[in-house]
Amino acid sequence: MANNPDEHVIEAIGKCRIIIRNGSVVDVGPPLITECPLARKFALPVHPITPEAVRENIAHRMKKFGMCTPDRKVLMSGEYVGFGASELISYGLSTRFFDAGVIACDGAGTVIATTPDLVQGIGGRMSGLVSTIPFPAVIEAIEKNGGIVPFRKDARIDQVRGTQAAYDSGYPKVAVTIALPDDATKIRSAFPDAFIIAVHTTGITNEAAMIFAEYTDIVTACASRAVREVAGKRALLQAGSSVPIFAMTQKAKELILRKVIDTKGQFLVTGAALPFGSDTLPKPLV
Repeated sequence: MANNPDEHVIEAIGKCRIIIRNGSVVDVGPPLITECPLARKFALPVHPITPEAVRENIAHRMKKFGMCTPDRKVLMSGEYVGFGASELISYGLSTRFFDAGVIACDGAGTVIATTPDLVQGIGGRMSGLVSTIPFPAVIEAIEKNGGIVPFRKDARIDQVRGTQAAYDSGYPKVAVTIALPDDATKIRSAFPDAFIIAVHTTGITNEAAMIFAEYTDIVTACASRAVREVAGKRALLQAGSSVPIFAMTQKAKELILRKVIDTKGQFLVTGAALPFGSDTLPKPLV
């Protein structure tokens, strides 16, 4: 990092480890999976998932909305998927179910977002951010649109301290996305009322899935076999079938059902043993 300060690391699209340096994609690691229904629906679809296709997709995002550059666009209206983490937080903010969402953004690190369009502009466009560096222009855009950047100097990703900062800023109803089991236990212990969403779960262990099932409100399944087998069996509600999310608490179940009520279109609601499968799962589950 000392020789290359403009460096961003992402794990995305089959959990490829992607390194972006000085505005260019310099490395894409091997994916854990070869097919994903969501990746087929990207603005630049990825099917099958290969390092070359992932590189093209990431370059497309950088060109289209400035991902991992000082030109990053941070606002967006609308939804990519019905029950994604950013969509649920955005909906929760719009209905005052939440006051703030603690998420992560390239060019800023941990961010406290208070408006739906800021959550969608950041989280709806990218996931799996491992590390980043601060871009003053991105931080300014976030703050101009009602966000708070707790770690402006180094753009670190620290969801535990970010959650603390959200409560310290006067927001009593906080949602937070996490990818680490330790973050789930620490946040639940320190902030019992926080709404915790586990994301980026492809390839996690059964032990991690058990921790997420115990300590979070929602677990996203991604391409994780462990989440489906461990969290899925304990869930109160499943939304989606190909790449589902699992509501682990009554509060999460209420949020999802409220969103169903307020969303136009048709829905199938039925009782079933969970997890409920589909013919169009990510392949392979890992």
